[in-house]
Amino acid sequence: MIATVPVYLPQNWRVSESEFMGLVQANPDLRLELTAVGEVIAMPPTGSETGRNNIDLAGYIWLWNKQTKLGQVFDSSSGFRLPNGAIRSPDVAWICLERWQNLSPAERQGFAPLCPDFVLELLSPSDHLKTVQNKMQEYLDNGCQLGWLINSATRTTEIYRPQQNVVTISFDQTLSGEEILPGFALNLQTLFGN
Repeated sequence: MIATVPVYLPQNWRVSESEFMGLVQANPDLRLELTAVGEVIAMPPTGSETGRNNIDLAGYIWLWNKQTKLGQVFDSSSGFRLPNGAIRSPDVAWICLERWQNLSPAERQGFAPLCPDFVLELLSPSDHLKTVQNKMQEYLDNGCQLGWLINSATRTTEIYRPQQNVVTISFDQTLSGEEILPGFALNLQTLFGN
């Protein structure tokens, strides 16, 4: 029997992408990201409430995509190698079908070398708002077309679009998938209660 041992990473530790792949393969139960400058970030598990909300959000997008067949939906365990070299795992991601089909089978098996067209991050109690806001900007800087940062504590969503100011709306407004997720709408009051 193999004992479970916690992994502690030195602060500001820098690794190459191949070293990161080795670390991920050796620690499949850890949720790790790699910044553009090679810093490894270990993300703690979410609380039960956040996990429940994450799966609900992913489910709504999955169902829309199942009906429209316009792309592929990914959960928070999926990593993407962004053009800047970072490897990120949004809570929910979507890639249009054409971009997905342009990837080789090997690229699909590893960290897909692209930035998703749509990303959703749900702020959890262990997250620092500014860190996640910076991550959302990083997605935009690397080609994301639409991003939502949902904050259930403040009952607001920050909407990220290329070359536009971030817009914050309250849960009493319906989120629109706009041209990126055509026909998709999400009422957060229904999801998060009144």
